[in-house]
Amino acid sequence: MTPAEVDFELIRASALLDSDPAAAARAAGEILKNSPGHSTASVLLATAARSLGDPAAALSLLERIAVEQPTSAVIQLELAHTYEAAGRSGESLNALRRAVEFAPDLADAWRELSRQLAAVGDSYAADRAYAHYERLTPDTPGVLLEAAAALRGGRLAAADALLRRHLQVFPADVGAVRMLGDIAARREDYALAEQLFEKCLEIAPGCSAARYDLAQLLLTQQRPALVLPLAERLLKFDPGNLAYRGLEASAYSLLGRHDRSIEILRGMLADPSAGASVWMNYGHELKAAGRQPEAIDAYRKSIAQSASAGAAYWSLANMKTYRFADADVAAIRLALQREDLRQDERIDFEFTLGKVLEDAGQFEQSFAHYAAGNALRRLSAKDKSEKNAAFIGLSRALYTRQFFAERAGWGSERDDPIFIIGLPRAGSTLLEQILASHSQVEGTRELAEITAFARTLGGAKGELDESAYLDAVAALDAAQVRALAERYLEATRVYRCGGRPRFIDKMPNNFLHLGLIQLMFPRASIIDARRHPLGCCFSCFKQHFAKGQLFTYDLQELGRYYRHYVELMDHFDAVLPGRVHRVYYEQVVAALEVSVRELLDYCGLPFEEQCLRFYENRRAVQTVSSEQVRRPIFSEGVDQWRNFEPWLGSLKDALGDVVERYPTG
Repeated sequence: MTPAEVDFELIRASALLDSDPAAAARAAGEILKNSPGHSTASVLLATAARSLGDPAAALSLLERIAVEQPTSAVIQLELAHTYEAAGRSGESLNALRRAVEFAPDLADAWRELSRQLAAVGDSYAADRAYAHYERLTPDTPGVLLEAAAALRGGRLAAADALLRRHLQVFPADVGAVRMLGDIAARREDYALAEQLFEKCLEIAPGCSAARYDLAQLLLTQQRPALVLPLAERLLKFDPGNLAYRGLEASAYSLLGRHDRSIEILRGMLADPSAGASVWMNYGHELKAAGRQPEAIDAYRKSIAQSASAGAAYWSLANMKTYRFADADVAAIRLALQREDLRQDERIDFEFTLGKVLEDAGQFEQSFAHYAAGNALRRLSAKDKSEKNAAFIGLSRALYTRQFFAERAGWGSERDDPIFIIGLPRAGSTLLEQILASHSQVEGTRELAEITAFARTLGGAKGELDESAYLDAVAALDAAQVRALAERYLEATRVYRCGGRPRFIDKMPNNFLHLGLIQLMFPRASIIDARRHPLGCCFSCFKQHFAKGQLFTYDLQELGRYYRHYVELMDHFDAVLPGRVHRVYYEQVVAALEVSVRELLDYCGLPFEEQCLRFYENRRAVQTVSSEQVRRPIFSEGVDQWRNFEPWLGSLKDALGDVVERYPTG
């Protein structure tokens, strides 16, 4: 063969490697017959042999070539692949180190080195190697740029379609998988997002960006115990990174370690590059710790650093007790006139102005801004009323008297947990503060563990498969139920810093999992915090929740959700009479001591006077009612919804007869 013919045959043989390595080996063999010792053909033959599962034959060729070309990075990279296939991981790592030494710009070698370093537990070196790889591959494929543009424009479906087509051809493209995870997270499809970010780290264990994405997602789901090790690894690699330090602060906050979180954030503020978001997070921590004047100052500093700091304005409004000056109101109105305002910022400003106008008694205008904020928030949410109704129906069919009778004696004998369930804005924080003022009870936060168990039982790859979840609950045996209870107690131990025998889990949406809770903890206290349907629903409607609670952004869906909640609780009252203790918010306000004595008696706790002085409890409170529960009981908020009654027709229609059935005495 002429040199030109050899080159042509090499190109043809190389093209066969992925699809038909045997044919590639035959073609390489033919070249070597005509050109014995041809190094490129020898490497091709070795690569084909490795692909065909014969690393020994591949090594006999490659080791000879490596002697002839001792500084060839490409040979070392192929040697590394082959040593790994032969189970000789140490030699594979050494070959990769030689490859990047001989050719520091060989991106594939850095990526492979990162993966293998991670496999032997050298996470710091793995992260450094992957950072080298990323610096060497700055160009983003065109399809990813197009998908990113669609994301910026809020066109999630278009971006999703582009990325899925791209991944059919390039399934190991970490950038595309990350973007797909981002789309799932924006849709609040957290199980799918988590799966995608974990896939990124399987493909590229040293990818700090995917690790950060995963940590942020876990924070959103309030799973801080899993966030801390991720943050620690990120900070080991880049200790000065403010975003990573912010992750650590947020994780400590969710664990109830506000002192540590405040310390980290204060340190971050000493960095000249710390911006408005750091001041805002610092304000959140100070607010949770009850340091209201300092929190207000931090929020004001956030606003001073960013004219479009809608989240900081909303944080002030969300204190419920703060009143804006005229200049602030003018700034809010001016911000809403900006065409370049991001959608999330606009939502914050709409809710803030709604609160300002409500405080001023301008209820029609207030409602208009609340409605505008909800409409924008609603753009990224789907109406799940039918899905919720189906789940309630399936739950009622499964959880019968016979179901629980057949499983009597299952679960844990422990009565540590006190579950407060219901809907948001129904007075659950008040009940938590009352109970947490008792010497035997520790307040924690809205814990996500029961929801996580439900997803696991349902085998969720995306949204919870309710039917699969309930089938899985029905299939549990006594040992599995007890194991779940023990897992719950172990997982929640990290939140119990005070050493008290009882603790509160006030995740309101746990009402959906009351059947599972009953199986796991038949002796635990279960308290249903309930508030007038119109008062509760409208309070939800005017609350811009940071995450979750997507049913609150439309009055009709809100009404249907409340009705479904009542239907499910009515069912449990029928099949488990007296099991759930219901507390009506209005009755607590009207007769505090009577309600508190009944509540403590239900929980098997002796009466303690300090429970009536709950507002003196200085524990950290992380919900939107944090400032309200630091004041004595007040009745002004009970009927606030009546100011907006002219615009609540669709809510009333959706609620049906639950309004008339609500106790008035």
